Amino acid sequence: MNEIAKEHFATNVYYDRTFDCDAAKILPGEYYYTGKDMLIVTVLGSCVSACIRDRVTGVGGMNHFMLPDGDGDSPVSASARYGTYAMEVLINDLLKSGAKRENLEAKVFGGGAVLRGFVAMNVGERNAQFVRKFLKTENIRIVAEDLNDIHPRKVYYFPRSGKVLVKKLRQLNNNTLVNREQDYANRLQTNNVGGDVELFS
Repeated sequence: MNEIAKEHFATNVYYDRTFDCDAAKILPGEYYYTGKDMLIVTVLGSCVSACIRDRVTGVGGMNHFMLPDGDGDSPVSASARYGTYAMEVLINDLLKSGAKRENLEAKVFGGGAVLRGFVAMNVGERNAQFVRKFLKTENIRIVAEDLNDIHPRKVYYFPRSGKVLVKKLRQLNNNTLVNREQDYANRLQTNNVGGDVELFS
C-alpha cells in the first residue's frame, strides 16, 4: 500500500455482535477493502460512499468522501481531485488484490441535504452526480443506489455477497455526524492536495 493511501485506510476494525462477524468502520476521508467475509459500515450525511466489488471473487471495499467547494474555473478543481482520489485509490487497491475490472460492480449511497450551511452549495447533490458520472466513465455498472433525500443513513456493506443494508436515520440523537462532516469539509479546504493527482497519472 502506498504511503499516501495508508493514512486514509480505515483502521477501526472490531467484532460486530449483531451480524456475528468482523467489521470495519470508516469515517469521512477513509476507505476499506477486503477479500474476507466481513462487514464494512459507515454513516453518511452529505458525503457519498461507493461500495465496489468484484462480483466473481467477492473482493470489495467502500470509500467515504465529500467534494469540497473547489475552484469552479480550474480544469482540475480541489473537488474533482478529492472525489477522484477517493474512487481511484479504492479501485486500484481492489485490482491489486485480484479483482478484475470487467467484474466490478458498484452500489452508491449518501448525498443527503443534511448540513444546513451546505444546502446552498448542493453538496449532497453534487456528490451524487459526481459518483454516477465517475463510475459511468470507468464503465463500472451501478447495480443499486440510495442517493440524495434529507436524511442521514447508516450503510452496512458485505463485500463478499454484495449485500447492503441501509438504515435511514430520521432523527439524530446528537450532532456527531454533522460536526464530523463539517470538520472534514473544513480540513479538505485547508489541506494542500498537490501530490494526490500524480499517483494515478
